[in-house]
Amino acid sequence: MINKIPTREEALELFKKYNKSDSLLRHALAVEGTMKHFAEIFNEPDVEKWTIVGLIHDLDYEMYPEEHCIKVQEILKEEGYPEDYIRAVASHGFGICCDIEPVEKMEKVLYAIDELTGLITAVALLRPSRSVLDLEPKSVKKKWKDKAFASGVDRSVIEKGIEMLGMERDDVIRETILAMRKVAEEIGLKGEL
Repeated sequence: MINKIPTREEALELFKKYNKSDSLLRHALAVEGTMKHFAEIFNEPDVEKWTIVGLIHDLDYEMYPEEHCIKVQEILKEEGYPEDYIRAVASHGFGICCDIEPVEKMEKVLYAIDELTGLITAVALLRPSRSVLDLEPKSVKKKWKDKAFASGVDRSVIEKGIEMLGMERDDVIRETILAMRKVAEEIGLKGEL
């Protein structure tokens, strides 16, 4: 297969073929929703492309953690995904596990928000409501400074991504929260509200 534009259903099926973890699926759905939100903000013509890239960005993570962002390129090529999808997915590992630098706006957004959705999830789960629906950016900024909190979240990657985008950190945090609110139920962050 060559350059077959995947549907969202096909992308989800492929993701589930390589990933069985509920937490990884929720993360993929959070990133998918956030990519959709940013594509809409930027008036991107192909919102579906952004969402699919977000959904499959960690396709190889569970089965091939030592080859993350490398193995996915091989899998997506075999599946006939277009080169720009493959490049975008791989670029989120820039400087961590691959050397493909985010250049396109879609790639920069993915690079910036991947880790950020994880931080926001951790902050939301600490709240009495266990929800993103009542989460405000100031709570995320407060926990951002606490390096012991969600220590697996690499804040320097988020910073680098935000810098690439040329946006303010507060704006990216706010928009990511708003995006995650739209998919709160699917990602398990509707909580008690």
